[in-house]
Amino acid sequence: MEPRFACTACGKCCHGLLPLTLTDAVAHAVRFPLALVWTVVRSNAKSYDLATRLGTSVRLPNRKTVAVLIQPTAYLPNHFPCPALQADNLCGIHADKPSRCRTMPFYPYREEKDQADLLVPRKGWECDVSAEAPVVYRNHAILDRKDFDRERAELLEQAPVMRTYADYVLKYMPWIVNDLAKMAAAPAGGKLVTSLSSFLTATRRTDARELAAAQAPLMQAMAERTRTDPALADFHKNYAGWAKEMERLAQRP
Repeated sequence: MEPRFACTACGKCCHGLLPLTLTDAVAHAVRFPLALVWTVVRSNAKSYDLATRLGTSVRLPNRKTVAVLIQPTAYLPNHFPCPALQADNLCGIHADKPSRCRTMPFYPYREEKDQADLLVPRKGWECDVSAEAPVVYRNHAILDRKDFDRERAELLEQAPVMRTYADYVLKYMPWIVNDLAKMAAAPAGGKLVTSLSSFLTATRRTDARELAAAQAPLMQAMAERTRTDPALADFHKNYAGWAKEMERLAQRP
């Protein structure tokens, strides 16, 4: 049976971390609290070769090499809705929504031939996979591929910038390699989060001050929202620290 899929605008996928292209992260810097999320891809993974093209390769202390994806991300706790999600569960920026949202449920960090399982809705999601929904995937190929190709192209275009950032972090924060090694050894993998300020410093963007000025109040607001929930202590610590970093960066001459 050919996979069918249609979005029902249930809003269930619009919660928690949202990976963004660098273009979208910059465009929505006034809306999303941003961070860089690192994910290790082991050499035996199906997507390893693609991950080396979209991310970078890192040699670990045990002399094994892994691919590392570094994703600009809307940094939100899992149960927090997207800031653009309206009360009626519709997207408030539908005409200008990020590529990641347009491409869903497909994922350009995977090879196109390995997308079939992404068409199975997660528990609680209300995606339409009935016979009335359109066929979207056939013979391991995406049928309406415009959004997928666009997001993949953006990821490939930004890859050199992400490698520059990775080199900077591994040089000035060498302990990160040990964290990546732990992630590579863990059965469930894991994620490592670094600040937007470190990215802006490493890449020397000319718009760094403007981006920092946009991010500072968002980080302050998120620090306040997460202040009293012990389960969100790590999020709160990051938001509070990053708010100060953004304030300092915004005031640089």
